Amino acid sequence: MAQEIFPGRFTADIGRDTVTVFLIGMRANRWWKLGRVAKVASAMPTMMQHLAKNPDAGLLGSEQWFGRTTILLSYWESPEHLRRFAADRDSPHLGPWRKFMKEFAGSGDVGVWHETYQVPASGIEVVYNGMPPFGLAKATSHTPVGPGSNTAKQRMSARVRSADPAPTKSQHMSF
Repeated sequence: MAQEIFPGRFTADIGRDTVTVFLIGMRANRWWKLGRVAKVASAMPTMMQHLAKNPDAGLLGSEQWFGRTTILLSYWESPEHLRRFAADRDSPHLGPWRKFMKEFAGSGDVGVWHETYQVPASGIEVVYNGMPPFGLAKATSHTPVGPGSNTAKQRMSARVRSADPAPTKSQHMSF
């Protein structure tokens, strides 16, 4: 499936004060136990299909890479959305997680990991050059770089300004 490449420079307009970044993956510690590795890995496509069909779950978008250590980079509306999905008995996460803990945890055959970051808009700077929509721009809004967003400093400053509340009259006074 060919992806449209956008020549030139683009950034993301996230349209919110914060983004929850969730990294999750697994590692085949014993590659010769491929069957066990495949059993663990097989749960992820079902989860991603469920999230695609249920936008209210809060997943904004994701990217995935495969190898001995796999990684799924995902962007969420909030940590609460992520926790709600993880704990929901009707979602396809809790059952596979419990199965992993019962059948695989501690064996050393397959490792799993995750990291969660709550990132303020003022702490985000992204640029894409000659890329298809990707990462945070694909998950939110893919926007051309233009006046006021040409440099990393400008892109970061723009987010700081847009995330800060309007100054009050007393903040303008100097003593």
